[in-house]
Amino acid sequence: MLPEPYRLHHRADFSRTVRRGRRVGRRDLVVHVLVATETDGDGPVPAVRIGGPRFGLIVSKAVGSAVIRHRVARRLRHMCGPLIGELPEEADVVIRALPGAAHASSPELERQLRGALRKLVPNVTVPEMDPSGSLESGGTS
Repeated sequence: MLPEPYRLHHRADFSRTVRRGRRVGRRDLVVHVLVATETDGDGPVPAVRIGGPRFGLIVSKAVGSAVIRHRVARRLRHMCGPLIGELPEEADVVIRALPGAAHASSPELERQLRGALRKLVPNVTVPEMDPSGSLESGGTS
């Protein structure tokens, strides 16, 4: 699960990330990332950062009924938790679920999310998923 302090809440934060951030589209997801810098003068920057990236989800009615949308959102939030330590502290990430996300498996969604983040934040090592669904990383398991 994704702890509350690591979530985007305000419309201005979502808008800033989507409009000014970098974007990568995958089959079932579109991922926007904005790494806030000291020189970023566009809009209010949160007064208090908790020392980690923040994640926001957009799951529209095109994805499915309320039950399906909430299921997709829960799966995506669960995938964001392990990414907290892998992304820059000043990063804001918005994940937009496309209609295909309702039918995609969790490992497939995670593979798409990690692939998009590797492309958007190239200086950060986001471990890739191996075919069995576990993380491939140089560290210990």
